[in-house]
Amino acid sequence: MKSSLPLLSHPFRHPRWWALGFLGLCLGHALSVLLPIPWFSLLPIAGLWLGLAARLGWGAPRHARYRRVWPWSLLPLALWWVYLYLSHGFGIVDLGAVFFHLQAGISEHGGAGRITAAILYTLAGLLSLVAFTWLIRTDRRWRLWEKVLMLALVAGNPLLFGLGQRGAAIVVEDDGAWLDRRYQQPVLQGRPASPPNLLVIYLESLERTYADRERFGDAYADLDRLGARGSVFAGVRQLDNTGWTMAGMIASQCGVPLMPAGLLHDRQFEPLEAVAPGVDCLGDLLSEEGYRLTYLGGASTDFAGKGLFYEGHGFDRVLGREALTPRLTDPDYLNSWGLYDDTLFDIAMQEIDALEAEPGPWGLVMLTLGSHAPNGYPSRRCRERQGEFDGVDILYSVECTAWLTRDFLERLEARGLLDDTLVMIASDHLSMRVSAWDQLVLGERDNTFMLLGPGVEATRIERQASTLDLYPTLLEAMGYDLPQHRAGLGVSLLAPTLNLVERHGVEEINRRLTQERALQQRLWEGLAPRPRAQGDEDAASGGVEQVTEMPRDKPAGEMPPL
Repeated sequence: MKSSLPLLSHPFRHPRWWALGFLGLCLGHALSVLLPIPWFSLLPIAGLWLGLAARLGWGAPRHARYRRVWPWSLLPLALWWVYLYLSHGFGIVDLGAVFFHLQAGISEHGGAGRITAAILYTLAGLLSLVAFTWLIRTDRRWRLWEKVLMLALVAGNPLLFGLGQRGAAIVVEDDGAWLDRRYQQPVLQGRPASPPNLLVIYLESLERTYADRERFGDAYADLDRLGARGSVFAGVRQLDNTGWTMAGMIASQCGVPLMPAGLLHDRQFEPLEAVAPGVDCLGDLLSEEGYRLTYLGGASTDFAGKGLFYEGHGFDRVLGREALTPRLTDPDYLNSWGLYDDTLFDIAMQEIDALEAEPGPWGLVMLTLGSHAPNGYPSRRCRERQGEFDGVDILYSVECTAWLTRDFLERLEARGLLDDTLVMIASDHLSMRVSAWDQLVLGERDNTFMLLGPGVEATRIERQASTLDLYPTLLEAMGYDLPQHRAGLGVSLLAPTLNLVERHGVEEINRRLTQERALQQRLWEGLAPRPRAQGDEDAASGGVEQVTEMPRDKPAGEMPPL
């Protein structure tokens, strides 16, 4: 006997419910990624979507007028899937990072999990396009307002909005040199009688926000113990174009945001031959002062141009996964990015022993990866100390890296290797999306930055600043004198001079970054760093005056900066 029940009673016998159900799940997932709601919210959202579909009869025979048409919204929907993938994986989507990594190279990355996620997102996106096409072809009402939906999808996509904002700023704005006018050519005017050695430890994604014990417990406690012995800087914010590893290191070593070689650059999508060749960075200055410089990182130096940057800016040795793997006692003790942090710190100890054996000051810059998003890569020594890792909790990985860092410095100190060494500990950038993401974004976030060593006062300095200011601060902490306490776009946080963030605020600087062209050209099309003579210093410090503020830039009642 043929059933007289309506089609709704047999949801699995008609493709409309498969199509509508999948679209509902996609909508729920999108909202759970974009809004501060838990992932399982996608189920009630999908349920509400299906309830609305049943009430309005979407795709039902009464409204079916099948036409073989292609929806206008297919491409906008596909672009939304791209944005959702980036947002889900990184939390905050930075277009500058996307363009830079396309040029600098991503073949040697360690994000195997993100490749899997990309495949899943691609499959889900394709299925959603099939389901949406079926709905448009089947239900004439959807065809009537689908073009409006297309416009809304285009206007609301942050990826397209960012590109449009950049393009509009370039066309409309007649001043594309606001930041470049504030750039101070780094010049060492005075030098310490006995230059200290330098140890720079970049802690991957390990921001100072984790120091909030109410939200994150003791995850940051070992770094707090280290900070109690030196100068801790609170309030180091993140500007646009400084929020990924290479950008963070360039900001703190060159005093400039890493504006990619596009969008206006003729070689926008060709492989880079150099990284930031037009500015003088920490390595350029110290190599001319006689420092022997080494970079040490557990990941590949081919990824994102790290090798190009350090080799092009004064470093004698640049060691990454490829060079360090043969030195492992256990060649299988690797993660998808490269060396674990406990191994990296042990090799750093060996490198410092070798540097100490030769005359003259040395500098070692190292980059950990243990607290890398999304889950981290806690070392074997931490698992022996902290117990099993659940594979998700980023706070486990944060605590691991913090403890390994303190243990490493205490071992160096016990051997007298820090007696004449300045230590800088800093996060390379704020964390991307991790298991503690909802807690991290509850309030203002700031980067880790502390200095330890002989002559460094044990104090806490609270100032609104950015990672651009680490460059001159580090140089002055080493005993060098800078014109007006400035280098690049940064201002030493050891001096009373106001920095860019204090003068203009993060939002204004980010707005100016969308309009800036001259600084971008300086970074990528400027002259490569050249050896300095005494005449160069005179020209930079007095003969050629750097314009730092134009009358039209000065807010009412504000004195121009030094």
